[in-house]
Amino acid sequence: MSAPWDPDALWVKAKLFINNALDEAVPRSWEERALWASLSLELLAKAALSRASPLLIAAPNEDGQNLLVAAGLIQGEARFKSIPAKALFARCSMAFKPFNAVEATRIADNRNEYLHGATAEFAPIPAEAWWPKFWAQAHVLVNSCDRDLEDFVGESRVSEVERALEQNARNLQERVQMLISRAQQQLARSRQGEMLARELEAWERPRDLSIGGSHSTAADCPACGSEDGLLEGDEIVDQEIHTEQLSESDFDVWIDLEVAANHFSCSTCHLVLDSFDLIDAAALPVTIEAIGDPGDFWEPDYGND
Repeated sequence: MSAPWDPDALWVKAKLFINNALDEAVPRSWEERALWASLSLELLAKAALSRASPLLIAAPNEDGQNLLVAAGLIQGEARFKSIPAKALFARCSMAFKPFNAVEATRIADNRNEYLHGATAEFAPIPAEAWWPKFWAQAHVLVNSCDRDLEDFVGESRVSEVERALEQNARNLQERVQMLISRAQQQLARSRQGEMLARELEAWERPRDLSIGGSHSTAADCPACGSEDGLLEGDEIVDQEIHTEQLSESDFDVWIDLEVAANHFSCSTCHLVLDSFDLIDAAALPVTIEAIGDPGDFWEPDYGND
């Protein structure tokens, strides 16, 4: 019997569930197909993380037994418990770019509402709009399992999935263009005196569009071209430590950081792009270069010596 964190077993189960979702030979409603697909997505997330370490999907408990079981230090597979979907997706978003935890969590929330709530609909959007969003996330996780789409869905279905991925890319571009066009339109109306008094008051009211990210950098705005754009992010994706000897006993140490950008805002035209995907689609830099303080990365002494 496979361990509940076995990435190969999780992969096989994810394939089984997606086959249930896509098999046209079996009469199933759109809601049932979406349900199987959403379950497959969560299994893919577990498989991708568990390939790196089973500890990444183990729910911590007070005595640490669950972690010890996942680490193989004690026996007790039957008592193993994995972290919830929201935590899985949050970890995948940090580890596997450009996985979008918000979109994936929305899929899981739709599933939970369908299973446990009174609604008879799986999602508030039609199937033709839902599948491109699903495949955009599933595709990242399939690659993170070091597999390809053919491994996951079979040769006969690859073209169908690729069409959905192309549709999702178009949807992202259309959304970015919509946001940019709206920001350009509003800026032009404000400058040309075309706004009503109440609208102009709201436009000119001081506002902070920043999310207060731990790292930020200036960026030219893709809507108005001003230098008032701000890219922000918190997640460090790479770091490199540097040391320079200043004297025989004095050294300068610093860390070059690469931080994933997940929010852009412009104080001039009020454009906001609030995800990695939208920033990427707008051809803005997807990472922020920063200098880190080594003291932020060193563990303090326990003080028990």
